[in-house]
Amino acid sequence: MTRTTMPALFLGHGSPMNTLADNRYTQAWRSLGLALPKPQAILAISAHWFLPEVMVTAMTAPETIHDFGGFPQALFDVRYPAPGSPSLAARVAELLSPLDVAADQTWGLDHGTWSVLAHLYPDADIPVVQLSIDRSQPARFHYDLGRRLAPLREAGILIVGSGNVVHNLMALRRDAGDTAHPWAERFERAVMERLRRGEHDALIDYPGLDREARLAVPTPEHYLPLLYVIGAMRADEAVSFPVHGIDMAALSMLSVAVGA
Repeated sequence: MTRTTMPALFLGHGSPMNTLADNRYTQAWRSLGLALPKPQAILAISAHWFLPEVMVTAMTAPETIHDFGGFPQALFDVRYPAPGSPSLAARVAELLSPLDVAADQTWGLDHGTWSVLAHLYPDADIPVVQLSIDRSQPARFHYDLGRRLAPLREAGILIVGSGNVVHNLMALRRDAGDTAHPWAERFERAVMERLRRGEHDALIDYPGLDREARLAVPTPEHYLPLLYVIGAMRADEAVSFPVHGIDMAALSMLSVAVGA
């Protein structure tokens, strides 16, 4: 059987409530799911599995984790019963060797993963494995892991990074409508410009992208999944932006498609 080289995606997931929403962001995710070739499996890198080590989920039936509070019961009722894939977990560990990658049997799928996959692949019939983000490592480490994971794309595996390139919860304005903080819009534009130009070093050194970058990225976990995705790019590949924009004044909903 001939396998299709899969794209790689970074999806700005925003609020967990996007799981239940019908808006331009979720519509873009659904359109992506319809347009992309169906993957053999999915490797997800979510901002919400941020640990001082590298782990990969290795169970056959990962749980749907509701790793948040204060939301309506309807969100807690959501289940995304995708199967796991111990074989993909083993392949990830092999590609990252000699790095020690622990096979996890307890985590499951957090909302950074299932809130977007519920729109891309609502049938939950594609195996999903999550890779943790090692918080003890610098940005280039995460980019380099993406490069080492790139062969998965040739095996029909969809790599999905889920975060937000601008993510400042202290600056949220839930009544903002289409109004965004100028620094949030400026940082999102800077990321898009560097992506178009293929300037990966500038994206790795993201504090240098803007004078107010610390407002856009006060903590790194929501930005770092982007580096895995661009690390998995080939030199001749372009990027596209299925959707972008700032939600609640301080969350970038930028989605990035590589090879799609």
